[in-house]
Amino acid sequence: MSEIYNVYCDESCHLENDHQQVMVLGAVWCPLEKAREISVRLREIKAHHGLKPEFELKWTKVSPAKVRFYLDVLDYFFDDDDLCFRALIVPDKTRLCHEAFGQSHDDWYYKMYFDMLKVIFNPRSHYRIYLDIKDTRSAGKVAKLHDVLCNNFYDFSRTIIERVQNVRSHEVEILQVADLLIGAVSYVNRGLSGNTGKEALIARMRERSRYCLTKTTLLREEKVNLFRWFASDGGA
Repeated sequence: MSEIYNVYCDESCHLENDHQQVMVLGAVWCPLEKAREISVRLREIKAHHGLKPEFELKWTKVSPAKVRFYLDVLDYFFDDDDLCFRALIVPDKTRLCHEAFGQSHDDWYYKMYFDMLKVIFNPRSHYRIYLDIKDTRSAGKVAKLHDVLCNNFYDFSRTIIERVQNVRSHEVEILQVADLLIGAVSYVNRGLSGNTGKEALIARMRERSRYCLTKTTLLREEKVNLFRWFASDGGA
């Protein structure tokens, strides 16, 4: 029987005019049958640190005071073989020239999402993709992304990519882990510093992954897979 995977996606600085150079799209995925077990374990880590089950772990909340909690979450991610992470890094959005390629920023955005997700998918498996609700355009975004992914995989019957839907990140622990990992990758690639809690997490992520977090990894890297995209790579 084909395996079903849950894929939890998030993004950082993806808007065209947000005055940020670096964009990161990322996903954490796991087998569907393991999702509940992983969520329970993450809630146990919260409880161990005196946090309520509904506490939302987020990169923006990382501070020296909570660094031990976030390090434990990060270590759990690396210790659990069922959890994997993939991110696409765009180092400089200001170099994009959409008009020259007859596309809008939205068109390009969906191409990037496809590039980020395509190495995750196995045509013999099935995938359910969950995105954090960001704004009033979220419903249209998931419908468009589902179309783009299925069309690129010739999955017109939607048997590989079964669903793409919005969820609320504060209700989905694994999506919160995606936010944390994407935040770390974004922080490094934006050249930020000054938050000792975040710097401790980045140091641990570099140590555990054995990657600097600013370069493309091997394509078949399974735990922390990174792709640094440049305008010349994608015709934009």
